[in-house]
Amino acid sequence: MLLGNLTAIKPRNVHAGWWLVLGRGIGSLADWLFGVLALIFGLAFLSALPILNLLVLGYLLKVSARVADTGRWRDAHIGVRKAAIIGRMALGIWLVLWPARFVSDLWQSATLVAPAGEAKGWRVFLIIIVVWTLIHICWSIIRGAKLRHFFWPAPLRFIKWLGRPKRFGAARDAVWDYVAGLNLPNYFWLGLRGFVAASAWLVIPVAILIFASGLSQGGNLLISFFGSLLLAGVILYLPFLEVRFGIENRFQAMFEVQAVRAWFRQAPVAFFFAFLVTLLFSVPLYALKIELTPQEVAFLPGLFFVVLGFPARVLAGWAVGRARRRAIPRHGFFRGVCRLAALPVALSYVLLLYLSQFFSWHGVYSLLEQHAFLVPAPLLEWIWGVF
Repeated sequence: MLLGNLTAIKPRNVHAGWWLVLGRGIGSLADWLFGVLALIFGLAFLSALPILNLLVLGYLLKVSARVADTGRWRDAHIGVRKAAIIGRMALGIWLVLWPARFVSDLWQSATLVAPAGEAKGWRVFLIIIVVWTLIHICWSIIRGAKLRHFFWPAPLRFIKWLGRPKRFGAARDAVWDYVAGLNLPNYFWLGLRGFVAASAWLVIPVAILIFASGLSQGGNLLISFFGSLLLAGVILYLPFLEVRFGIENRFQAMFEVQAVRAWFRQAPVAFFFAFLVTLLFSVPLYALKIELTPQEVAFLPGLFFVVLGFPARVLAGWAVGRARRRAIPRHGFFRGVCRLAALPVALSYVLLLYLSQFFSWHGVYSLLEQHAFLVPAPLLEWIWGVF
């Protein structure tokens, strides 16, 4: 009888286990996709903030370095699970605050049309709602910041949690571990040094172009042509020097041109494709420079910067990774063809950059906005707003 019962139960357990694994897999995939969206919008938001946008540059440099190290594209999604937690928190808090917003509107309306006593009652009710909402938000975050935690407060579990002797210490340690796991200081330091090193490459040719704009027509054309050639030579190497800097984490690595030339000989086709995509994906950002971006949509250039810049960084890391894993250089035919093909691409990008001063809101100073290698308008928008 016992054997018969076990035989009858076993198929149901296997069936239930299969559905449980499938459900967990679907939930994990949904959480990962949500984390990708949260990461994109989070990076776009940071890209619109002066100084903090260096975090975005540092993150992208780390992405390209990770892909170059492992050779796997899936390793480019750094911090997706942590971003999912922040995204759930932001969405959950936004939803939970709706009742407080509604009561606040009623209180403000009561102050206009109702007697003072009734308006005071709405004010007291608003204070109660706000206090309860704050407690609910903190409790939802402590429980794990999943969306279901924001919808159901679990009051009995909250009472039991209050009875634990080390409840606040455990919550504090969990928050600290999470924040430390974000590696924000490392990303910022990497982005700051990458920004300075890339600017060191770009400052001379860009300064020549800016200087030429103030000369007469003859001198303008001659010096602009020289500056354009110099800038084209810089951008042929700069995307892959940034990858090398991310791998080595050394400031001097941004100036080791011979190492990049050696990598190119190992994978010229991959280098050309990554170079083409890097410049091509930066072009849409120049369309946003025609008019000054309104404050309400200040994150829009950052969104384009992340969505288009992320795959470009991944491809640059992928090209370097292919080169590092090859011991024998490619045939000279492929190297020569890719070199010749890269020159018109670089010159076309420089031409677009030069022409941008005539349709950009910032005029000639728009040449400082090198979206393909730095951050979107790193400090220019902020300086324009101040002065």
